[in-house]
Amino acid sequence: MRVTADHVSFTYPRATRPVLADLSCDLPSGSTTAIVGPSGSGKTTLLSLLGGLLRPQDGQFTCIDERGAQHTPREVSTWVLQTVSLLPDRTVEDNVRLGAFLDGATPAQAHDRALTALADMGLADRIGERAAVLSGGEAQRVAIARALASRRPVLFADEPTGQLDAATTDVVLDAMFASARRTLVLVTHDERAAARCDQVLYLRDGQLQDEAAGVAR
Repeated sequence: MRVTADHVSFTYPRATRPVLADLSCDLPSGSTTAIVGPSGSGKTTLLSLLGGLLRPQDGQFTCIDERGAQHTPREVSTWVLQTVSLLPDRTVEDNVRLGAFLDGATPAQAHDRALTALADMGLADRIGERAAVLSGGEAQRVAIARALASRRPVLFADEPTGQLDAATTDVVLDAMFASARRTLVLVTHDERAAARCDQVLYLRDGQLQDEAAGVAR
């Protein structure tokens, strides 16, 4: 699924200047893209616009499949949010199966996908635990497993490794980047995660920059 932004601008209500100004980008189908930049540069806002959680005042976003048909971001994407949201009184498996059910998976299919995703996250032994007893890092991995259990072709992730140590980060990134034919877009401060991506979008003051030259493009 190809994702594009065409001359997009966005200003929050009562703000005095735009968060993003006349921004365009093209994320090819099946590519991996990191959005990086200093705090307050508009990274999460751009991700939210790409994923359809916000609407721009100017410009447009498109998601285009291999046949050239256009889709809304919410139809074709799944998310890993910076703030982890699990159902605390349900099991780890129940939480992960929700990602599969978004695609209309049967209970048996959802179970199999949950097992695979949790194994990829190193959490196969926690499948029957209640989500409420998990540590912050474990909860983050369950949220990522839930996204991977979906078969939607675009994955948006906001700081997916922010609560993880270095060793666990490597495990999680391996699983996310191995996700077959999925377009992956992540906001990250992790240089190792950004280095693994096909392209890096560097944001500063609401505009894409040539990081080396420090000029808008």
